[in-house]
Amino acid sequence: MLRIGLFLLTNLAVMVLVGIIFNLLGIQGILDANGVNLNLPGLLLMCAIFGIGGALISLLLSKTIARRSTRTHVITQPQTPDERWLVETVRELSQKAGIGMPDVGIFPMPQANAFATGWNRNNALVAVSEGLLQRFNRDEARAVIGHEIGHVANGDMVTLALIQGVVNTFVMFFARLVGFFVDRVLLRNEQGLGIGYYITSIIMDMVFGVFAMMIVAWFSRRREYRADAAGAHLASPNAMMAALARIKSESEAGREQPLPANMKAFGIYGNSMAALLASHPPLEDRILALQNSAR
Repeated sequence: MLRIGLFLLTNLAVMVLVGIIFNLLGIQGILDANGVNLNLPGLLLMCAIFGIGGALISLLLSKTIARRSTRTHVITQPQTPDERWLVETVRELSQKAGIGMPDVGIFPMPQANAFATGWNRNNALVAVSEGLLQRFNRDEARAVIGHEIGHVANGDMVTLALIQGVVNTFVMFFARLVGFFVDRVLLRNEQGLGIGYYITSIIMDMVFGVFAMMIVAWFSRRREYRADAAGAHLASPNAMMAALARIKSESEAGREQPLPANMKAFGIYGNSMAALLASHPPLEDRILALQNSAR
């Protein structure tokens, strides 16, 4: 809750700063002179409500969405040796990381993967794939679990959702600002909102949305290095490097299968055709970072 409170205050400060800059640049006067008659503070507030509100709702529903989209079975009473080992390992590493015991689950994917999600560090979900439990040795699997617990301990799910809320706010704001300009200044529409506003807003939502995705992806890649470091600390550096090397070899052999799109950023690995939109750094870069930190 403290992280969310600080985020809301920070976002409010950013909105105030944007309003001050717009006033100093005289943007409101320029718009008024061209007949746009747009309430910039009101528009910014409306976009913040929708942008941030949507991100917070997604965050609060993240565990439910994750369970359903991956068909994760949450372990309430361990029935097999693998389930008992998994629950005890999560318990041990969570205590070591100083977080509350997460829900623990297994999802039906033959490829090796894992994810963590949840709205706060003491109410999270950590899940691994059936393939990971079947093929990874215990040290490697333990390192992967440590990586995911590192995400929880670092508050990555909350921070990523809140960053998404900020960029959503400004994507909506600037897209609609451009839409108003095109509709009123270029097309000279003086009655309500014309088709120029709606078409331009939709187009600019997509254009600005690509840049917003780059910002979120950049942060996502940075947090992967931190989670790898957490996995190395909670398990061992050698085990974390071995786990990433095994994932890399399976990827090169064509055995990889990323998580559903809405969960891709929360997994142990991900892929993308464009480096600027990738949620995870290349596996070789992550292994090299661990090797350098171990020296």
